[in-house]
Amino acid sequence: MPKTTPVSEKRLAAGVPSGAANAARSTGPRTTQGKARSEQNSRKHGFAASKFCAIRFDDLDEFAILHARAIATYQPVNHQGQIAVERIALVQQSLSRCATLEAGLTTAATNETISPDGFPANSLTDTMTHGIQVTVDQNRDLCFAVGFERLVRPSGAWEYFLRYHSQAERLYRRAALARCAKSQNSSA
Repeated sequence: MPKTTPVSEKRLAAGVPSGAANAARSTGPRTTQGKARSEQNSRKHGFAASKFCAIRFDDLDEFAILHARAIATYQPVNHQGQIAVERIALVQQSLSRCATLEAGLTTAATNETISPDGFPANSLTDTMTHGIQVTVDQNRDLCFAVGFERLVRPSGAWEYFLRYHSQAERLYRRAALARCAKSQNSSA
């Protein structure tokens, strides 16, 4: 049973109504928008960016922004729509992680070819180029390829990365297409 605080004598003398008296006189929201908003007061979705972010890696605000943008774009009208939109934001986060992972793997592969003095151990030789001017980018490409080969042989890191990336893209397409189809059906 809720605990009520008795009204003070000063308030009674001044004619100030108690909270219960105020509530009894309330007519509730009057506009259609106000009624729609108040209908949602008891609905809890349970979305929390912290549940989906990796500690010391993901930015909580960045994921919340992805989620908010997905809601603004797809405008879910029910709980199932909210879940679909949440899924879209999660897969977008996975795609972002894929880009980060790809950059890290590329850096690791290139780093494999750096000698202790800090210079690339693998550069195109004069014998290979026969007097053709070689750009820095071409030497970087070679370092990346040699390092990539070194990393791929002992581990399956790139294979797993490509599998993870493909799965994330498939999930995104499915979620986005399903959400778009629901939006079109509800507007028809």
